[in-house]
Amino acid sequence: MTVYFLSDFGTADVFAGVVRAVLVRRAPGVRVVDLAHDLPPGDLRHAALQLYAAVPHLAEGGVVLAVVDPGVGSDRRALAVRGERLWYVLPDNGLLTLAAELDPPRAAWVLEPRRFAPGPVSPTFHGRDLFAPAAAHLALGQPPDALGPRLDVGELVRLPLATAAGREGEVIAFDRFGNAISNLRPSQRPEAVHLAGRRIPFRTTFADVPEGEAVAYLGSSGLVEIAIRGGSLREKFKLFEGAAVSLHGPEEEPPPLELD
Repeated sequence: MTVYFLSDFGTADVFAGVVRAVLVRRAPGVRVVDLAHDLPPGDLRHAALQLYAAVPHLAEGGVVLAVVDPGVGSDRRALAVRGERLWYVLPDNGLLTLAAELDPPRAAWVLEPRRFAPGPVSPTFHGRDLFAPAAAHLALGQPPDALGPRLDVGELVRLPLATAAGREGEVIAFDRFGNAISNLRPSQRPEAVHLAGRRIPFRTTFADVPEGEAVAYLGSSGLVEIAIRGGSLREKFKLFEGAAVSLHGPEEEPPPLELD
């Protein structure tokens, strides 16, 4: 069995390594694949997007351990969720919002550590004391009902975030290169993208425009992205998450740029 581990723990401290150690101690022989640990701390939208990008490539039946948890120690629920293809162990804070579009939840359980993780649970390190033992339990093929009571999947917390097949959308995240990632999944190839009052050509890849020019393209996760060849679009355009993005044909002009 494979556990796919995503977190914002970083790699400068031992947090991610300790979680891995708990996994292999409690489930000897389990394979642990590190998806990412340098996510922006506490950024649920960015983490939800990364999970969305990863899910199609994970082996069916695997366990996704996702720990981006700004509400650790609060009354937010800790969950095990069964999707159509994968298991998920994560806080109930919306992390699953986008991945659920690809792997719809079929059942959920609220984790009760006294049932499966005897010993103290740190109020600041649920990744080690709560989520890792639950993920190991599932990786061993143990029954999910031993983790805690069932929860109706309709009660899962969702972020106000969704991908869209239409022409109007928004920037939902930026990658480490400063490229903007939108929530748009085009059904047809557009001619251009309008962003921040600019008409940006839609091409196949960065090399299709000169150095320093903006380009829109279909990213590897199937969403429209916008970049500056050889630079940071985020810095050059002074953009923020939530900026409006729209797809257009060859004759359509961008709307006028509103200035404060």
